[in-house]
Amino acid sequence: MKREIGLLDATLLVAGSMIGSGIFIVSADITRNVGSAGWLIVVWLITGFMTLTAALSYGELSGMYPKAGGQYVYLKEAYNPLVGFLYGWSFFAVIQTGTIAAVGVAFSKFLAYLVPQVSEDLVVFSLGSFKISPAQLVSIAIIVLLTYINTKGVKSGKMIQTTFTLTKLASLFGLIIFGFIMMKPEVWHANWSDAWNIHKLNTDGSFTAYTSVAALGAIAGSMVGSIFSSDAWNNVTFVAGEMENPKRNIGLSLFLGTLIVTIIYVSANLMYTAVLPLHDIATADKDRVAVAASHVIFGNVGTIIIALMIMVSTFGCNNGLILAGARVYYSMAKDGLFFKKTGDLNKFAVPEFGLWIQCIVASLLCLSGKYGDLLDMISFVVVIFYVLTIFSIFILRKKRPDIERPYKAFGYPVLPILYILMGLAFCGLLIVYKPQYTWPGLIIVLIGLPIYYLMKVNVKEKQLTE
Repeated sequence: MKREIGLLDATLLVAGSMIGSGIFIVSADITRNVGSAGWLIVVWLITGFMTLTAALSYGELSGMYPKAGGQYVYLKEAYNPLVGFLYGWSFFAVIQTGTIAAVGVAFSKFLAYLVPQVSEDLVVFSLGSFKISPAQLVSIAIIVLLTYINTKGVKSGKMIQTTFTLTKLASLFGLIIFGFIMMKPEVWHANWSDAWNIHKLNTDGSFTAYTSVAALGAIAGSMVGSIFSSDAWNNVTFVAGEMENPKRNIGLSLFLGTLIVTIIYVSANLMYTAVLPLHDIATADKDRVAVAASHVIFGNVGTIIIALMIMVSTFGCNNGLILAGARVYYSMAKDGLFFKKTGDLNKFAVPEFGLWIQCIVASLLCLSGKYGDLLDMISFVVVIFYVLTIFSIFILRKKRPDIERPYKAFGYPVLPILYILMGLAFCGLLIVYKPQYTWPGLIIVLIGLPIYYLMKVNVKEKQLTE
């Protein structure tokens, strides 16, 4: 692999992979769950703190193992190949591919504001209850296009990532600044006059009180959306084999990228509370809070502005996801735990086969229409793997004290332990209060068990034959 990704490229890969469509949408559901401006911001602050803490912890692991595969490699080295494979399998089956599908369809949904012919409400083809919309076809076309571009070398993907991420960061900062300029003092005062009373906000404007324990469940349920919006920050670890000075730049890019996005996310939500009554945030049409806010700020042209912003955002986000994802399958193939061909590089020094099979699975998920459900259900598993990965810092300090650590986890052991406790609390509350978000994700992970042992048997048989 060619080392052509610098610190700026890596930082923008972190930020660009994180910012998709979530920040424009998920605050509606969070507001319905917590019912107050203060707790809306707290949910984003908790998520931001967890993301920053995890990113700072990953810096140590990335310095120890600065090679393609990232989190898969860390789990394999700390625990065993099975744990690494279960992460890689879940990543391929839904975590990365489902995110690519969801982000692709989000692009199409907002393109429909400008080109109504690609609306998700139209039907191109139907077979019984199975229907395909123009939005799904456009999303597949975008995924195929970006996959093709990334098969032509890391430079092409890097250029798209840098250009689109800088554009969307500037656009988001612009939206936030204009929002505060156009803020409505009476709306701000009304939203923040009773900011810390947590309750369920119903669509008719009424409230439903929580018990103190149920309130924790509501916060955990709300964080499913904010964690989805903040996920994929670890994608930069997957391209370590193509980074300049990875021992320094991975950890630094993780910190800078997650810090930038956390500031943007919290600021954007403060801006929402400055221009929209809480009820309007909770009941925004199709949860499109940013569209409602943009209407207040810019008038009728606001819809077009947000549509363009989200198209830029999701296009750049998907490029980062597609670029990084195939490097995990490449690393797994090198260990004999994935299709052998995935471990080959093409003449541009990229894992082309891995890119195309990722494209196929993401496209099938686009057609299924179930990617949104799957992503909700996988948040539990994503956090479990983050907890296991951060705990691996403790394991590897005992297991491999001899390995060079150019960077050590900031705040060790306090911050890593704090993340582990917060992650386990989040997962525990989901099990109790939102079980539908837990068991489907676990099933997807467990399906990987027989696949792992089948692959191990095949590898042994090949070794015996040779």
